[in-house]
Amino acid sequence: MHLHDVWFVLIAVLWTGYFFLEGFDFGIGILSKLLARDERERRVLINTIGPVWDGNEVWLLTAAGATFAAFPDWYATLFSGFYLPMLLILVCLIVRGVAFEYRAKRDDERWKRNWENAIFWASLLPAFLWGAAFADIVRGVPIDASKNFTGDLGDLVNPYALLGGLLTLVVFTFHGAVFAALKTLGDIRMRARRAAAGLGLAALAVAAGFLAWTQASHGNGRSLITVVAALVALAAAWAVGRRGREGWAFALSGVAIAATVATFFLALFPNVMPSTTNAAWNLTVANASSGPYTLKVMTWIAGFATPLVVAYQAWTYWVFRKRLGTQHIPGPAVH
Repeated sequence: MHLHDVWFVLIAVLWTGYFFLEGFDFGIGILSKLLARDERERRVLINTIGPVWDGNEVWLLTAAGATFAAFPDWYATLFSGFYLPMLLILVCLIVRGVAFEYRAKRDDERWKRNWENAIFWASLLPAFLWGAAFADIVRGVPIDASKNFTGDLGDLVNPYALLGGLLTLVVFTFHGAVFAALKTLGDIRMRARRAAAGLGLAALAVAAGFLAWTQASHGNGRSLITVVAALVALAAAWAVGRRGREGWAFALSGVAIAATVATFFLALFPNVMPSTTNAAWNLTVANASSGPYTLKVMTWIAGFATPLVVAYQAWTYWVFRKRLGTQHIPGPAVH
């Protein structure tokens, strides 16, 4: 296996980590407006991800940085062609981070409500846009012989991309509901469990449609395995969640997300960005990658740094593993 193939796999792993971790905190952000009945319950939900949400975004920074270093042509074409949706995602992530920090800085109902609305929308929009973007990457976009994106925003808006966006939105919200049931106590836990039951069915229906479309149009024998794995894991997560096994449900919803990301990358390989203009102009792992020396240095750095990052995040989740309830928030304390 060539180093550019190794880095294609590593980038897939980084995106898997990002969607697994950021997926549930996007879901919590969305559910903070839909599931909580009062300000204390919204604080409970937000506090479930308070110690970890910023660490989850490290995976996005690493995935983007790895793409820039390992596949500079892919990075350049992707971020120039998808400039507007990527900018909107970036703005949402900035607003969302500020909202988490600022919502409790003033004891004013209107102030808190405005920041809570910001958390909701800045979670919902990226949850949709990431799926739409990856669907467009798999489907292909107009690229010329010089590896330049030649389309416009209209080329990114199509039924397949919209269904991909709906997939990640619903699956991330389901993932968040399962996480909320896993991390909370009392009435909000029961409501999260009921919400997960409904969202799980919706996620399974959307996933079945999108993954079947992906397999029929872009898939292969390898991706068929991950399509089946994603659907089985999603169905199993819904089933065990209904029986109150939140830990297993969360693990299985994570498996479903991982299998879905694997489907994206397996459907792509050996391309990294297909051209709808001419298949000869596809960006591939070979023609879009950096030189062997760069990839070799990156491999050594990743081999040293990645275990440290994973160990630190695992320790963080272990430290903040206990459930939260309204009884842990007796008053309007700043958190």
